[in-house]
Amino acid sequence: MSNDRLDNTDDTGVARQRPIYSESQVIMTTVKAVIPFVLTYGLFITFHGTSSPGGGFQGGALIASVVLMIAFAFGIESTRKWLSNTIVVVLATLGVAIFAGIALVPMLLGANFLEYTAYYPLLGDALGLKKYEFVKYGMEAVEIGGIAFIVAGVLMGLFFALAAGMTATSETNTVGDNASDTTSDGGDRR
Repeated sequence: MSNDRLDNTDDTGVARQRPIYSESQVIMTTVKAVIPFVLTYGLFITFHGTSSPGGGFQGGALIASVVLMIAFAFGIESTRKWLSNTIVVVLATLGVAIFAGIALVPMLLGANFLEYTAYYPLLGDALGLKKYEFVKYGMEAVEIGGIAFIVAGVLMGLFFALAAGMTATSETNTVGDNASDTTSDGGDRR
């Protein structure tokens, strides 16, 4: 068995077991054919999560899987350049901000956390909605704008972080490494 594990280091110091990317026409063609269907199904699951099985978590995971399929088919590094870390972080942060905004504004209006009917006095006449409809649309806003963005952003971020690998940045001394620095009774010579 060859010692390829440590021989393949790139300019970032990350040791890789095999080449970063090997092109496969079968995988690339399959991913090109499957992506529109997976993305459409992910959006369907996300948008219909309040009235049918599914929701923001499942839809966000499917939407993130589209990016993972692109990365496996066309290369992780090229996908990372196309979809920068900034976009992934903004996606997750935007989801948290939307969720927090929808959830905390009712508390500012004197209602409970995530009490969607608190929006009725402010937006009921302007939107032409009945009070009970704010519950449905509030849940949809939390699932679509909050949870789906958070899940998609976090899953993509975790994938890219794991794909980057990890190297030790500092060496740690263990007991007994520097025997010349201590005396026989355990005291420090310095």
